[in-house]
Amino acid sequence: MTISAVVPVWNGRELLERLLDSLDKQTERAGEVLVLDNGSTDGAPEMARARGARVIAMGRNAGFAAAVNRGIREAAGEWIAVLNSDVELAPDYFALLGRSEGWFATGKILSASEPDRIDGTFDVVCRGGVAWRVGNRCADGPAYSVGRKIFSAPWTAALFRAALFERVGYLEERFESYYEDVDFGLRCTRLGLEGHYVPEAVAWHQGSATLGRWHADTVRRIARNQVWLVMRNYPGPLRRRWSWPIIVAQVLWGAVAMRHGAGWAWIRGKREGWRERAAAGATPNWNEKLLAAVCRDNERIMRNAPGLFWRMYFLLTGGGAE
Repeated sequence: MTISAVVPVWNGRELLERLLDSLDKQTERAGEVLVLDNGSTDGAPEMARARGARVIAMGRNAGFAAAVNRGIREAAGEWIAVLNSDVELAPDYFALLGRSEGWFATGKILSASEPDRIDGTFDVVCRGGVAWRVGNRCADGPAYSVGRKIFSAPWTAALFRAALFERVGYLEERFESYYEDVDFGLRCTRLGLEGHYVPEAVAWHQGSATLGRWHADTVRRIARNQVWLVMRNYPGPLRRRWSWPIIVAQVLWGAVAMRHGAGWAWIRGKREGWRERAAAGATPNWNEKLLAAVCRDNERIMRNAPGLFWRMYFLLTGGGAE
């Protein structure tokens, strides 16, 4: 198989260098590495070019989604690996994912700072429009070592068949970053295009290396994109039927943001998402029964999620998409 590695970058030269080192060690090497530079000022693109990568200047900080889309369009491989610049891959990462018969695949992504803890495995989303990266911040264990079919892969370190984008399209660039991958996963689900979680493939992720987990811009984008995810993917009748879970999930997430000193950013994001909800577009021809089944299965997984947020969500909503 031929692989094109697509890496969006906004500074973080040292982290990018570690990723390139791990790409050089792959047993199944990428035929090309495309670095999409979102306006770095620390020499990251120059270093990547000197290492043999093809650097494409975006001309500004266009966001993760726009940079990745540009890389996918420029890529020549049969498979496209989308990688965060702050991730490192085990040497057999591509080889193991490439054995998957699905349309896309991702592995077990561990925390770089706490290698015994999960950074992410695959994504799930509840009726309320809030997503959880399964296992995030949990201790690694047998529960995360079982392969399975998935509807959404974290674009932290995932491998996609190039033909998938001809079927589904690209990331929604208005999202910029956060939830754009969940939106893409739901669009794949609508078309019956599944992926695989391959736990034998391991990577390590620094996490929130660009802005930080509770930076105001991070919270604003997540809050806004949660609204757009619902408006784009939940048909009107389901939005009305699930109005209570949607309110509960969105408000609870806001409470978490407030606890981290980002309440105003959450308010700004919700206002922006609601004000521009029509411009966010909608995914056509969603089968309500299919989406309800997806959320029902997802919420079964989410019942094992740690933290007060999910305990309160299920306490207040009862769980179980109808």
